[in-house]
Amino acid sequence: MFSVIFPGQGSQIVGMGKEFYDKFNVAKDLFKQADDTLNFSISKLILDGPKEELNLTTNTQPAIYLVSYLIFSVMKKEFNLDLNRAKYFAGHSLGEYSALSCGGYLDFPDTLKILRIRGDAMQNSVPKGQGGMVAVLGSTVELIEKILEENKENFKAEIANDNSEGQIVLSGKIDDLEKLIQILKDASIKNIMLPVSAPFHCNLMNKATKIMKEELNKLNFKNGQNKLISNVTANEIKDSEELKNLLIKQIENRVRWRESVINMIQNNVNHFIEIGPGKVLSGLIKRINRDVKIDTINSLGDIEKLKI
Repeated sequence: MFSVIFPGQGSQIVGMGKEFYDKFNVAKDLFKQADDTLNFSISKLILDGPKEELNLTTNTQPAIYLVSYLIFSVMKKEFNLDLNRAKYFAGHSLGEYSALSCGGYLDFPDTLKILRIRGDAMQNSVPKGQGGMVAVLGSTVELIEKILEENKENFKAEIANDNSEGQIVLSGKIDDLEKLIQILKDASIKNIMLPVSAPFHCNLMNKATKIMKEELNKLNFKNGQNKLISNVTANEIKDSEELKNLLIKQIENRVRWRESVINMIQNNVNHFIEIGPGKVLSGLIKRINRDVKIDTINSLGDIEKLKI
């Protein structure tokens, strides 16, 4: 059994999707529809840059979704691949929106618009320069939780992403993260301050949560045809109402990617197909379980080699 998975922020690159845009009308049509929906040329930004503008969260989120969705659409319409046979659809953070849209829970224009709003809300939830994120390598969630608990009177930081065995990301205010980094160094735990503009997936995002709650409640979620795995619970989402509530919680809650992958494998998934720019999730899955098959799809050659 296979699962289809979609990448999150950090996978973007200028020129992503160009091979599909040049060859297929379905891709050209989706780029044009995205430009019309968002009232600016996101297609030009994706294809030509500049990189600095593409990397702004408010642009990155709809851009990665657009490219993931168009590759998914090309696979279905041009190659007749029945991706809806997948046991689960899942995505990392914004990738969860790619998953739910490709799974039929929300249409293409609404997903673009909500991700534009989401990116803007997350970017502006904390004044620039006040929050950040730190990647911790070679440690365990249990040890990091213990360090946070023991130092809760000294500083506040939260686990934002439990990505894989030995890769955890924490969010917080810069001052607090600097205190955390010192403790990690003293314990010889490797860490890297990430080049991000905001502290995602922690309670500093509470302004974004309020905005997203209001916006998500305006949307008409359908009952899609594929089972979705939630970032918040790492388990299957029961229905579209639960999906909406979990998307609101997702803004401030930990992305439980490691647990999500483990749960899918325990439910007989032995093949993961990552659709979208980059190969970040494929790399994480290799660290979680080396025995499963992984295909990364972001070129025509990748599709031609795929066997499902």
